[in-house]
Amino acid sequence: MGGVKQEQTDAPASKDSQHTDNAQEENQSTSQPVKKRGWPKGKKRKKVLPNGPKAPVTGYVRFLNERREHIRALHPDLPFPEITKRLGAEWSRLAPHDKQRYLDEAERDKMQYARELREYQKSEAYQITCVKVQDKRIKREELTSVIINANSSGSTGFKNSDLTTRFDVPIFTEEFLDQNKAREAELRRLRKANVEFEEQNAVLQKHIADMFSAKERLEAELGQDELRTQALQRHLQAIKQTLLNSLATVPLPGTGETPSIGTLDSYLSRLSSALESRPHEHRALVLKLQELLAHLDR
Repeated sequence: MGGVKQEQTDAPASKDSQHTDNAQEENQSTSQPVKKRGWPKGKKRKKVLPNGPKAPVTGYVRFLNERREHIRALHPDLPFPEITKRLGAEWSRLAPHDKQRYLDEAERDKMQYARELREYQKSEAYQITCVKVQDKRIKREELTSVIINANSSGSTGFKNSDLTTRFDVPIFTEEFLDQNKAREAELRRLRKANVEFEEQNAVLQKHIADMFSAKERLEAELGQDELRTQALQRHLQAIKQTLLNSLATVPLPGTGETPSIGTLDSYLSRLSSALESRPHEHRALVLKLQELLAHLDR
């Protein structure tokens, strides 16, 4: 019986202690300030409006922006995804009161943004922006419908969902970091290709410069050849004129034709044929021609 009484007397004591603990927990919960969150998790932010107030960032993003340059200064060769991972781990280990500073600043910015947004929505610029956004939405919906129709007909190999999910990746997730790594790898590849193209361009530029130099040399040589040709043409015309003056008194056997500047070549050809075919008949003509040629040599 004594043992039973002891259990009965202990039971109220345990209830009193439990009530005391609950009261202490309630006092602690009421004494500690409720943490203010920045942007609600999972809620998409509104797009930045042209000429409108700048959208606020979360406390976590504030922490990243504040610490990123410090980490980059300590580790300049560290890639961006690795910096983000380290900062994420540092944020997880951060003390609650230290986190609260960033969250409070984010909350103040959020309230300031809400006030500025209300003022901006009353302006004429906002109305014009709404009209432009509506036009873009209509065009995007039309483009989406065209892509859906093309997908249904089998004329293209990608799905419409690829267009939306490709740019709808939550930030600071594994998928986001993997996508950043892929983009950095692609950027490195493009930079390497750009360097190769620049080297090829430098080689081509050198070839072009060499070709221009060769072209200039050829043009100079061509100019000299033209000058020599013109000199030879003038000399030839002078010789023809001298022959024409000398043979003006020598008629062609059989026809009595005398040479002119246009018929001098044919005249000489026919005169040579006549003299070679009948040299004895035209001995006097041969002597006369020898005398004329002797005067030309002088």
